[in-house]
Formats: sequence, C-alpha cells, structure tokens
Amino acid sequence: MSKKFKILCLLLTAAIVVTTVFNLNTGFLTLHLQDFFQDSAQSQIAEIRINRVLVMLLAGISIPTSGFLMQEYFQNPLAGPDILGITSVASLSVAFYILFSHDFLIPEFLQNSFLSLAAIAGSLLLMLVLLSMSNRFQDKSYLIIFGFLVSAFAGAIVSLLQFYAENQSLKNYILWSFGANNMVTRNQIYVLSILVFIGLFFSFKSIKPLIGNSLGTSYAQSLGVNLNQLKILIIAASSLLSASITAFLGPILFIGIIVPHFCRLIYNPSKLWQQWILNMFLGMLMMMLFSVTAEKTQIPLNVISSVFGIPVILLMLLKQNRL
Repeated sequence: MSKKFKILCLLLTAAIVVTTVFNLNTGFLTLHLQDFFQDSAQSQIAEIRINRVLVMLLAGISIPTSGFLMQEYFQNPLAGPDILGITSVASLSVAFYILFSHDFLIPEFLQNSFLSLAAIAGSLLLMLVLLSMSNRFQDKSYLIIFGFLVSAFAGAIVSLLQFYAENQSLKNYILWSFGANNMVTRNQIYVLSILVFIGLFFSFKSIKPLIGNSLGTSYAQSLGVNLNQLKILIIAASSLLSASITAFLGPILFIGIIVPHFCRLIYNPSKLWQQWILNMFLGMLMMMLFSVTAEKTQIPLNVISSVFGIPVILLMLLKQNRL
C-alpha cells in the first residue's frame, strides 16, 4: 500500500471517530459518559443513540460499496444502487405492507420487523428475477434498461397505492420514505449486520474479476475471468447491500453515486482494492455527518442526502459534457 493511501485511511478513521463522538452527544438531552456504560435514567436514550451510530456506519459501508460495484461493472460513473430497480421494488414492498397491513392484527412491537422483512423479501425476489434474466441479456446495457423499466413500473404502482390509501397509511409510508435512523432496534441491527456481511463477502469475491473486467471483455476472458459469474456476484452483492439498508432505513438516495466519485478524485481510480476500502471509509464519514445534520435540523435523512447529492451529480454531468 502506498503512503498516500495509508495517510488517507488514517485521516478518514480519525474523522469517523470524531463524528461518532459528536453523534453520540447530539440530541435533545445532554448525556454523560456513564449513561452509555451503566444503568441510569438516560440509558435508553443512550442506547438509541448507539443504535443510530451503528446503523449509520453500516449504511456508510453498504450503499457506497453497492454503488462502487455498479459503476465499475457498467463502467458508468452515474450508476448507483437503484440502477437495477432494487430500491424501487423495496419501496413497493413496503408500500404494500403499510397500506394493507391495517386489515390485519399485528402486534405493535412486530410492525417494524415485518416492514423490514417486506422490503427485503421484495428486493430478494427481484434479485432472483435479475439473476435469471441476466443469462438472457449478454449486453450489460439491457440490464440497465430492464432495471429502469422495473423502477418505473414500481413507481407507478406506489403512486396508485398512495392515491387510494387512507390518510394514516399514507402518512406512515411517507415518513418511512424520508429515512428514519432512530427507529432501528438492536435486534434489527444484528439482522442488518448479517445481511451486510454476506453482501460484503460477495463484494470481496467480485473485486479481483472486476480488475480484469476493467481492462476489457476480451482481455478479461483471456485472463480466465468468468464474466457470467462476475455478473451474478455483482447483482447479488448490490442487491443485498442496498436492499438491507432500504429495508431498515428507507431509501437513502445519491450516496451510492457521489461517494465513489469523490474516492476516484482523491486516489488512483485504477486501484480497485484501495478504492473499495476508501468508499467504505468515506461512506461511513458522510453518513455520520448526515446523521448529525438530521438530528440538529430535524430534516429527514433522505432529504439531506438529496439536497447534497443532486448538485454534485449535476457538476459531474457538466464535467463529463466538457470532456
């Protein structure tokens, strides 16, 4: 590893630690150190803040990794986790659950778990469809078109459901779509950690073939890269990582596009192993900053990520147009 890469990792690690401490001390009440380690009147609030930090760290690892894999595989800097329609289908599954679950007697403590399960189930179902369709689409662009069509169809169904929804159900769905990082319980974080770990394992297996793929299809095949297996790994990793975060936090937009872009600006874009590590570090830092901003301003997380991400993407488009 180069000296520059080590310095970048150290700086990002220090920044993550600082923002984590700041995040733990951000809220309506001032907590003391013993509140995080001993039973006290504020222990429950301390646990909520710890859960908030943990889920933001997991999101910072997952979303940029998913975007990084998509951008490297499709060789498109504007590709993101939602390019295959995974986020849209997760949102559709949640919409079905929220808008129709009022007809069933579900205990309150299970409602959030079933909501997350609905999002994961919908995304995994789409992942299976994508894996089966990928064998028919030899050209990568067809997968992008298929994902776009799925996103458009899911968005149309969600709009239709919202049109006929009751007021409370509609409000619940809108609140979920804003992104809420204070509602995730410790048990849900355990489940999310397992899903993220599996997604990261698939990501790890796909980096080396991606290096060969970046040199061109013909050259990659001459190196013995199994392009069909690579496609399956990319779809599986991106689906698990983006779907799991969407399930528990709601759709967090644009982070999967802009974090890989920043990483390519600060370090050699051809070194994919280092790029992957930088994406995770920078993603964690950015999500921690967004979390603090959301707590300070009471603005929904998804709104903050959109306000930050849209101008960056516009600048990327203008830069590409000049080139």
